[in-house]
Amino acid sequence: MSKKEPLFNSNCPIPITDYDKVLLAHGGGGSLSNKLIEKMFFHEFDNEILNKMHDGAVFDTQEGKMAFSTDSFVIQPIFFPGGNIGELAVNGTVNDLACCGAVPQYLSLSFIIEEGFSMDDLWKIVQSIKSAADKADVKIVTGDTKVVEKGKADKIFINTSGVGIVKKGLTISPKNCNTGDKIIVTGTIADHGICIMSLRAGLEFETQIESDTAPLNQMVNEILNVSDKIKVLRDPTRGGLASTLNEIASSSGKGILLYEDKIPVREDVKGVCEMLGLDPLYVANEGKLLIFVDADDAEKVLKTVKNNEYGKHAAIIGEVQELNDKIVKLKTTIGTTRIVDMISGEQLPRIC
Repeated sequence: MSKKEPLFNSNCPIPITDYDKVLLAHGGGGSLSNKLIEKMFFHEFDNEILNKMHDGAVFDTQEGKMAFSTDSFVIQPIFFPGGNIGELAVNGTVNDLACCGAVPQYLSLSFIIEEGFSMDDLWKIVQSIKSAADKADVKIVTGDTKVVEKGKADKIFINTSGVGIVKKGLTISPKNCNTGDKIIVTGTIADHGICIMSLRAGLEFETQIESDTAPLNQMVNEILNVSDKIKVLRDPTRGGLASTLNEIASSSGKGILLYEDKIPVREDVKGVCEMLGLDPLYVANEGKLLIFVDADDAEKVLKTVKNNEYGKHAAIIGEVQELNDKIVKLKTTIGTTRIVDMISGEQLPRIC
């Protein structure tokens, strides 16, 4: 195909002169991923629900507001300290619904399994899915199974979709943050991504780094019960804290300031990041929330999060600035300020 020819027609929003093939980085949660989603998918599927750029779709029904979300999981390795692909698939969709302000209720579950996959491993994954669903108080009510020829997949892929009910009068959206809002992260960052990377690199440590995968819907319910001034909820998965905050800044039109000395990072995770040349701000999490809340309620919400089993290391890490520049900035430990941009590609492929 000539470089001057369009990808599929003359109106293709991503010119073939940029990329004529999909790259791994297009699924990494960075700027290439965002460009693909915004310039191609949003361009073609344009509608008022999709354009809210939320973790899921929130829409009105005769019974009230509902949320709907879907996610696919292709992690390698499929078993890791702290969890496996099955538990991850449940928690991921549960958390996306919770970030819409919804109470998750029902999930679908679909498998794509490679021929020759261990039946014993499949049973372990199914058991962990059951356990995770029970813990999150959701029911798996429908699903699908496909088996593909050996070499046509990588062991097992899982998709979960879910629906939940949004509390009456509640509107959680990345467009809601206002000047002065405080930003809370519910625990140490980069645990999941570094856990997976350590396994791949064959690194061993005195203390084991575990994935932080966890259902966060109960935590969300608790903070919504103590404050009606929660503006934004997001789980910083692919692309990590930095990419998620850039997405929120872009959606809201606001500037964001972070304080490096306030961001919780485990010392062993920080050490691995330095060893591998990774920035923990861009490394994936699977059991953390970003909470944007009115400054008046910030300490009350922080206390509530810290009382939850998944929020013991929570901290206020930044605030929304008066400047409407859509830029995320970091005040470093040495007193300088630098821009935290969205990563162009990805640091860690296939971490969720």
